[in-house]
Amino acid sequence: MLQQRTLKSITRAVGVGLHSGQRVELTLRPSAPDTGIVFRRVDLPEPVDIPMTAEAVTDTRLASTVSNGGAKVQTVEHLMSACAGLGIDNLVIDITADEVPILDGSASSFVFLLQSAGIVLQQAPRRFIRVVKPVEVREGDGANAKWARLEPYHGFKLSFEIDFDHRVVDSTGQRVEFDLGSGSYSRDIARARTFGFTKEVEYMRSKGLALGGGLDNAIVMDDTKVLNVGGLRYDDEFVKHKILDAMGDLYVIGRPLLAAYSAFRSGHAMNNQLLRELLRHEDAYEIVTFDDEKLAPAGFAEVARAW
Repeated sequence: MLQQRTLKSITRAVGVGLHSGQRVELTLRPSAPDTGIVFRRVDLPEPVDIPMTAEAVTDTRLASTVSNGGAKVQTVEHLMSACAGLGIDNLVIDITADEVPILDGSASSFVFLLQSAGIVLQQAPRRFIRVVKPVEVREGDGANAKWARLEPYHGFKLSFEIDFDHRVVDSTGQRVEFDLGSGSYSRDIARARTFGFTKEVEYMRSKGLALGGGLDNAIVMDDTKVLNVGGLRYDDEFVKHKILDAMGDLYVIGRPLLAAYSAFRSGHAMNNQLLRELLRHEDAYEIVTFDDEKLAPAGFAEVARAW
């Protein structure tokens, strides 16, 4: 049987929120089978749980925000991406503020945290959402068009194309494909950092955003060059970060997808619209398990080793 996974032990991290600049503590705890990934706001008078579902996403401006009642957690996508990449099914995330810490701007620090805690198998079958009919969301026409699509696939594969009118981005790869069955998430995707432009950073800070952002947790560019010492981590780091984000955005559905995801100029909002469109068509997906893990798609049976 292909089994569910959780952490072997508790692990913790401290950092600042990208937009709020607030100091925030995370405590990642093992959780029982079939409980999913749950953020718990422990700083409130009464702790509030926010289980991950497509409907829990209530704001997608600049990041993915999840809510339950009046409680929210912003910028969940990098941590959710690490959980997707390592195949974590059940986890409680205690958090002391309303934004996940940005750490180094990628998912690699979260990968390190999860692997340091160790990953264990649980006595329950891993349940997948298998896409059986294509679904798509689309906006705009011509030069303004953007879209995202899920199609049937025995595994999990993502392809993304970006389109930025900037000389630095134009000089790098603007399309990338990643297949969980043949690639390594930790090596190929997790280290890709979020990015922005100096003009945008100045504007956002004037609006009380990006207060925790800087060269230690984002790629920052002026009109002609990358300002970070050391440059890029990957030749195509910009589009790889979009794959990283998409993996996190899609994993809020609560179960791993068996599908091929493709997108052009998509973002947090469109990724969530795509999940909701899938769930709206009950004939477009089914819930499956694998009694024999040998029948599972490549990349899902392996358990990431402890760091």
